[in-house]
Amino acid sequence: MEVLVIRQWSVEESIVIGSRPDTVFRAVSDVRRMGEWSPECRTVWARRGPVREGSSFIGFNRRGPALWFTVCRVTRCEPGQEFAFRVSIFGLPVAHWGYRFKPAPDGGTTVTEYWQDLRTGSGARLTELLGLVFTATRPVDRARVNRAGMRATLNRLKQACEG
Repeated sequence: MEVLVIRQWSVEESIVIGSRPDTVFRAVSDVRRMGEWSPECRTVWARRGPVREGSSFIGFNRRGPALWFTVCRVTRCEPGQEFAFRVSIFGLPVAHWGYRFKPAPDGGTTVTEYWQDLRTGSGARLTELLGLVFTATRPVDRARVNRAGMRATLNRLKQACEG
């Protein structure tokens, strides 16, 4: 019996963190710290100083034996509200990642991490192939892998912001 797997093109995960939205925003928008939260990102190269809309940075990633880098450009940088960036490789669009920050009723912050797959249209097949080669993840599995990574990221972010 053949099982049909439907590809998901976006994923969201949320957590409540016992810190103010501006505090959590500062942690997330300091992209050089991304390796502290993300199970895939090992380090980030970015120019000194705070990032803003239009800023670029390079993420160096690893999952198991797979190693890859991505070029990222900040698309939203609204303190205490939202931080987002587009990811590409070799000039081809890969994904859009972001974080939304909302005050929680208890005085903390509800943080929602979101991801949207941008491997569509012209160049999609090449980008999917590059993703498979570099990350060892099939396109139909990427949403599941990202959801697990988001949960780990948000839990690590919570520990750092509350600790």
